[in-house]
Amino acid sequence: MAIIIGAVRRNPATVVVLAGQASEGLLAVVGRSMNVSLVRPEEPGDGLEAAAGALRRAAGISSPYVLVAADPLAAVAAEWRAMWEISREPRGSEAFELRAAEALAAWRAGQFELPDYYLVLAGTGEERPDFYLGPLRSVRPHRVAVVAAAEPAEQAAGLLSALGALRHGRWWPPLEEVIDAARRFYPGALAESGSALAAGGSAARG
Repeated sequence: MAIIIGAVRRNPATVVVLAGQASEGLLAVVGRSMNVSLVRPEEPGDGLEAAAGALRRAAGISSPYVLVAADPLAAVAAEWRAMWEISREPRGSEAFELRAAEALAAWRAGQFELPDYYLVLAGTGEERPDFYLGPLRSVRPHRVAVVAAAEPAEQAAGLLSALGALRHGRWWPPLEEVIDAARRFYPGALAESGSALAAGGSAARG
């Protein structure tokens, strides 16, 4: 059980959000696992409302692991990455702050809680600024796991292995603290974790 702002979380399963570009082949393989239930958004697209709905459905599923192929922080993550993309025209923080405000409003209204864990699909190519591997993992290293593989078969094997190796740790801080960490996080700090990704993508020790 994990403590959430004075309340006790009693989800019957370990809820994991899958972050990154997941192919249909990967999701199909994972969905056939006896220990994993796959939840997709009921509504088209990957918007905040659809992702929040998927997380709410996941919270009621009785299964060792529930993998949610949607994230209510996806737009926040995308705008944070866009601020640091050196290959694109520099962007300010306005779009990030807008998406952050939307996510915070939904979270405060009880539309979603953060999952037990984030599982990040990280390619083996050139590293890019990443919200999940950067500010999100910086606040709770044990709550963010990584699968560093490019091929769907390798990703599926790595994903299932990572689920079985998730480590216990402190619960997430309030979402305001996560957003504030993103405002203050410098992507150059990701270089410190590059060797861990290359070695197999386990979460950093904290």
